[in-house]
Amino acid sequence: MTITDTTQSINGAALLSEVEAFHRRFNVFPGESAYVAVVLWNAHTHLIDAFESTPRLAFLSPEPGSGKTRGLEICGTLVPHPMVAVNASPAALFRAVSGLNSGRPTILFDEIDTVFGPKAKDNEELRGLLNAGHRRTGVSYRCVGDGGQQTVQAFPSYAAVAVAGLGWLPDTILTRSVIIRLRRRAPNEHVEAFRSRLHEPEGHALRDRLAAWADTVRDRIEGAFPEMPDGVSDRPADVWEPLIAIADAAGGDWPARARVACVELVAAATAGDKASLGIRLLADLRDVFSGADRMPTAQILAGLNAMDEAPWADMGGKPLDSRQLAKRLGEYVTAENAPIKARNLRTAAGVAKGYYAADLHDAWRRYCPVITESATPAPETP
Repeated sequence: MTITDTTQSINGAALLSEVEAFHRRFNVFPGESAYVAVVLWNAHTHLIDAFESTPRLAFLSPEPGSGKTRGLEICGTLVPHPMVAVNASPAALFRAVSGLNSGRPTILFDEIDTVFGPKAKDNEELRGLLNAGHRRTGVSYRCVGDGGQQTVQAFPSYAAVAVAGLGWLPDTILTRSVIIRLRRRAPNEHVEAFRSRLHEPEGHALRDRLAAWADTVRDRIEGAFPEMPDGVSDRPADVWEPLIAIADAAGGDWPARARVACVELVAAATAGDKASLGIRLLADLRDVFSGADRMPTAQILAGLNAMDEAPWADMGGKPLDSRQLAKRLGEYVTAENAPIKARNLRTAAGVAKGYYAADLHDAWRRYCPVITESATPAPETP
C-alpha cells in the first residue's frame, strides 16, 4: 500500500475522537464543549495556512493547580513545532515566528498572567504581536540594523498560539480566543499522571496522524465558509470558523458537537468575560430593566450595585454612581445615532433623571445579542 493510500484511509472523525480520549486521560475540562474546542484547535494547527485567521486558545483559572499547564503540555505533544514560552521576550517571538525555514512554531505561552496581569509591566509589543498574528496577513514592524543604518522590516506574525494563566487577559486577546475556564479537580475527579517519557510518544503518534489527515482535507478546507450557528457572527465567527470547518471535514458527530460547543463557549464568554466593562454594563442593564420601558437612575444603580458577581459595587473603592454610569453609557449611541443619555422621567414622586429602554435597544442588539441555545448541525460529510 502506498503512502497516499494510507493517508486517504484515515477516518477523520475517529482520529479526533482518539485525540479527545488522549486529553481526557490527563485533564478534567469544564464540560464536553471544552474538550471539543481543544481537540479542534489541536487539529487546526496543522492547517492554519488554509484559513484567514487562527484562534487563540486560552486556558484560564482563578487559582493555581487547575490543570492549565497540563493542558498546554498535552497540546504540545499534538501540534507542529511546539515552542514553550514563559516570559518570552517580544524579540525572541518575533524571530521565532518569522523564521519560516525552521518551521513556523506553535507558541504555547504559560504563565501569561505574569505578562499581562495587574502587576505586570507594559507589554504592548507582545500584545501587538499576538493580536497581529491572529490574521494570516498580519505583520509586525521592527527597526533592524545599527545606529543610523536602521531600516524598518516587516516580520510575519501569523502563528497558532495557546496561552495559560490566572484569571484575566487583555480584551484584544480574549476576543480572539476560545476560552477554557478551568477549575481545580474535585475529590471524585481522577486523571492519569502524565509522564513525558511514556506519554509524549503517544501524543506524537497522534500528531503525525493529524498531520497526515490534514494533508488529505487541505484542498477541501481551504476557502471554506462553514455555516455558523444563529447569533454567532463578527469576531466570534472569525474565531470559530476554522474549528467548525475542520469538524465538517472530519464528519461523524463532530459537525454537530462543534456547533453546540461554539454556542456554549461564545455565550459563556459573552456572559462572564471581564474583557469589556462596557459590554458587561449593557448586559447587566438588560437584566436590571427586565422588560421595563423606563427606569430612574437611582433604581438602576441600586439594581447594578446589588449584583453579587458584578463589579459595580466596587469601582475603585466606591460603588458605581450616576456620573460614572452616564460617562460609560455616553460612549454608546441610540438607534438614531445619538449618545445614550439620562432623560427626565415622570414618576409618582415627581420628575427624576433616568433612562429609557428604547435608547438602549440598539446597543443591546449590537453588543450583547442573545445567542440561540440550539444549533442546527451541517450535513455530515460522507
